[in-house]
Amino acid sequence: MNGPVVVGVDGSASALAAVAAAARAASLRGVELRVVHAFQWPAMHAPPDSSLLGPPTAALHETVERIVADAVERARSQAAGLRVEHAVIAGEAATVLQTQSRTAQLIVVGHRGSESLAELLLGSTAVHLSAHGHCPVMVVRGRPDPAGPVLVAVDGSPRGQPAIAFAFAEAALRGTDLVALHAWSTWADHREHALGRPVDLVELVGDADRLGQEEERELTEALSAHRDQYPGVSVRPRLVRGRTRPALIEASAHAQLLVVGARGHGGFTGLLLGSVSQAALHHAHCPVTVVRSDL
Repeated sequence: MNGPVVVGVDGSASALAAVAAAARAASLRGVELRVVHAFQWPAMHAPPDSSLLGPPTAALHETVERIVADAVERARSQAAGLRVEHAVIAGEAATVLQTQSRTAQLIVVGHRGSESLAELLLGSTAVHLSAHGHCPVMVVRGRPDPAGPVLVAVDGSPRGQPAIAFAFAEAALRGTDLVALHAWSTWADHREHALGRPVDLVELVGDADRLGQEEERELTEALSAHRDQYPGVSVRPRLVRGRTRPALIEASAHAQLLVVGARGHGGFTGLLLGSVSQAALHHAHCPVTVVRSDL
């Protein structure tokens, strides 16, 4: 896809960090960066030094111009020669960016906004886009290790393949290693069984070592379809016996990017984000890209 990288901005420090990450992503892909500010009256605040007696429309116009200009300047300072365009679009941020995602190849947002209750932005914008966007969504958070690998969560399901494909491509673009982490345990809460209850897989196979070998084979097979396409990417499969969420969060401290799928084995029917991707968005130590299984 040759669409632009789109970054949402709102004047916050988090949004400017997202701009820097988006500028790098666009530069690596050789595409345009589109800076988008969603204009909504209730969400707008006049600058602290503006007069309350002055024309509200003038103050508002000045605020919007400053937000966009600062973002464009930050983008151009990050990547020389990068083509940058900008747009101010009326509407709520999540809705505006979801529409933008139809023609974008990547949407980038910060994990916090300019509101006093910053966590609300993560719930209303980043999570919404991750679940409903029409392209991968990068949520910029944490302090990435610039020399670290791209880290991808592998669950062994067919729905996880788009995330693995994205991670291979991203590692190739960044010229770094790919760490493919697959966590497993003997307790298969995420697997359905005829008994209708959580089942210890050792009951089924009788041997934890044998189960570990099966999980290793599953990890190898999940990666095999992409190795030939990206022969220059050094892949480090990592099999972890334990819970997926804490294993990924810990590993993200040494990564420059974490890639997760939008669906996992668990979760309630109808939810597009599983517990692993939710945990990554809220607790990872580096930026997180969520790739929906149906993209």
